[in-house]
Amino acid sequence: MNQTIDFISCCLHSLPVTYRKTNINGSDLALPPLTLNTLADHTRPLGFIFHLSAIATLSSGYGIRLTFSTEARLLCISFLPSVMAVAESIPVAGATASGCFTSRPSAADPYSYQVGFGNRFATEALAGVLPDLGWDKFPLPSNTLEVDFVDGLKTIAGHGDPTAKEGLAVHVYLANTSMKKRAFCNNDGDMLILPQEGRLDIQTEFGRLMVRPGELAVIQAGMKFTVRLPDGVGRGYIQEIFGSHYELPELGPVGSNGMAMPRDFEIPVASFDVDQSPWTVVVKLIGQHFTYEQNHTPFDVVAWHGNYTPYKYALEKFINNATVERDQSDPSIYCVLTAKSKIPGVSLSDFLIFTPKWQVTSNTFRLPYYHRNVATEIMGMMYGRWALTSHLEPGGLTYEPSYMPHGESYKLFKEATTAALVSQRAAEESMAFMMHISGHVSLTKYALERCGNLQPVSEDLWDDFQPGFLNHLDDVVRGGDQAPQANGVLKKLP
Repeated sequence: MNQTIDFISCCLHSLPVTYRKTNINGSDLALPPLTLNTLADHTRPLGFIFHLSAIATLSSGYGIRLTFSTEARLLCISFLPSVMAVAESIPVAGATASGCFTSRPSAADPYSYQVGFGNRFATEALAGVLPDLGWDKFPLPSNTLEVDFVDGLKTIAGHGDPTAKEGLAVHVYLANTSMKKRAFCNNDGDMLILPQEGRLDIQTEFGRLMVRPGELAVIQAGMKFTVRLPDGVGRGYIQEIFGSHYELPELGPVGSNGMAMPRDFEIPVASFDVDQSPWTVVVKLIGQHFTYEQNHTPFDVVAWHGNYTPYKYALEKFINNATVERDQSDPSIYCVLTAKSKIPGVSLSDFLIFTPKWQVTSNTFRLPYYHRNVATEIMGMMYGRWALTSHLEPGGLTYEPSYMPHGESYKLFKEATTAALVSQRAAEESMAFMMHISGHVSLTKYALERCGNLQPVSEDLWDDFQPGFLNHLDDVVRGGDQAPQANGVLKKLP
C-alpha cells in the first residue's frame, strides 16, 4: 500500500512524498491516516544538478524545511550516511555529494559477502575488432526462466578500468521479471540507462523514477536501487562510466537555449519504506559481483539534501540545433550529456540523440559524410525505422571502430546527389542514439560469440561504387594545363 505525505524542497516548493510499511513476513501493515495525494509519476522537474533538500514527516500534512537546527533534531531520531562522489578537496564547482537521513545506518548491515554467483558483467574482452558490426534486436529471456534486471545484464564493449577511474562499458539488459527483495549497488561507475521495451520502475534511496522508452535515467555510483517491470518485460541499453560523471555539454555559440535544457531534468520525489523483512543487496566492485543480506529494506531514507541524486530526462524534449543553411554540423550538436576524460578538453564519451528535424540545407550532400575519426561509434535505436545503410533496428546495436572508414551505400549516395534539395522532415516517428566514445573499445565474447544475434556488415556493400571523378578528367583544370590520369601520372591537356 502506498500513500503520500508532504515534504518541502528548500530552494523550490513543496512536493508529495511516498512511503510504504511492510512487516517481517513481507505483507503490508496498516498506515496511520494521512493526507493522500495520488501520483501519476514519481518525479518532478527540478533541473540539472541543483542542491536540493527533501524531508518526510508523519505530521498533519505539513513538511519542514531542512536547516541546521532541524538536521540536529533529525540526527536524534535517524542516521546520516553521506554519499561523496568526488574527493573532499575538489574545487567547489565540481563537488557532488548528498547526505541521507536513514532509519538505521548502513554500517549496521551484516555484510557477509558471497562471490562468483553468476556474474553477468563479462570481463573477458577480446582484442580490438576492425570490421563494422551490427546486432539484431537482443532477444528477451525465455518464459521458462525468471531473469531480473541484474541477472539480465550483458556486457557488449568497453575500455579502461574502474580501479584507475578511467574508461567505460556498454551493456544491454534483458529481463522478464521484477527484482524481488533484491537491490543493486554499482560501486564502479555511473549508469546511463535507456529503456527500449517496457517501462522501468526504479526505486532508489532518494525516491523512485518511472522511466519509459524515450527517456533516460542516470543512477550514480554507490546508490542502491531496485527495478520493477510494470509491463512484464524490459529491454534496453546502459552506458557505464568510470571515475567521471555525466554533465551538460558546453553550449558555446549556441547560447542559453538549445540542446538539453537544464529545466527538463527530473529528480525523484522523496520516498521511503518501513520494511523489516530480509533483503539481498548485490554490489558490483571492480567488475565483480558480491552479495550480502540485511534484515530491512535499503530504501529507508526519510530525508536528504545535496546535488548527488539520480535523475531522468525525456529525450523528446531535446532541442535539435542541427538545421543549417549549408554543409553539416559535427555530431556534437546532437549531444545530450557528456562525460569528461582525464585529457583536458577531451570527452570520455558523448551521448548523442537523433530525433525528428528539418532538412533545409542547399548545395550540400545531406547524408552523413564518408569519414574516419578517432571516436568509436556505438548506435542503438529506441523506436521507429533507421532509413540509412546501417543494419539498425529497435533493440539492436551497430559498432564502428575508431579510425575505420564508414558511410552510406552507393544507392543512397546516388539518390542524395540527384534528388531535389527541397525542405523536408527527417527521422519522423523515430529515435536513435549514439555513444560517441573518444578512443578504442574492445568487444566481449558475449557480443561476438554467445549473443546469437550478431550481423556483420556485408562485404559487398560498397562493391558497386563508381569513381565518378574519373569520368570527368578531361574537364578538370588544375593550375594551368595539367590534369591527373587514373594511375596518378600527370598528362598534358590539349
